Formats: sequence, structure tokens, C-alpha cells
Amino acid sequence: MSELEVIFSVGAIALTLTALLYLYRVARGPTVFDRLLGLGGVGTKAVVILVLIGSVYGRLDMFVDIAIGYALLNFTGTLAAAKYFEEAEEDEGASAASAPGAGSP
Repeated sequence: MSELEVIFSVGAIALTLTALLYLYRVARGPTVFDRLLGLGGVGTKAVVILVLIGSVYGRLDMFVDIAIGYALLNFTGTLAAAKYFEEAEEDEGASAASAPGAGSP
């Protein structure tokens, strides 16, 4: 194993450990949006790890293409989920405001 491969392997392990911190945020996030941020962070770390794996195996061109595709899926999925949960939260707020006894007397 060359010195560069060792450095990339250590970097990949460090990124995997930091992704575990994001997974904690996904599991214990107080709000849905905290959980979405955690998922976005895990996706970002996965993209970087894919590029590191590609450079270790000498197939950077292939792994960069895979990483870009994964990043696009991660981004669009996060946007779609955030929009969905934002609309659901607005609907809850509107139904709570129109409930009997809500508001000033």
C-alpha cells in the first residue's frame, strides 16, 4: 500500500466517523428539519468517500460520475422532503388556527 493510499484510507475512515455524528442527528433530531439536515450531511460525506475510493482504486473518472449522480439525488430528495414537510406544517398551523377556541375571545 502506498503512502497516498494510506492517507486516503485514513481520510475515508475519519469521514465515516463524522457521518455517524450526522446519523445521531437523524435519530435524535428534535424536529423534522434537523433530521433532514442530518440526512443531507450523511449524503455529502458519502459523496466525498466515493471520490476518495475512486482515487484509491485509480478509477476516479467512474467514481466521480457516481458521486455526482448521488449528490444530485441527495439534493433533490432533500428539497422534496423539506417542501413536503413545510407544507404539512403549514396545514397543521392553519387547521389549529381555525379550531374552535383558538385565537382571542
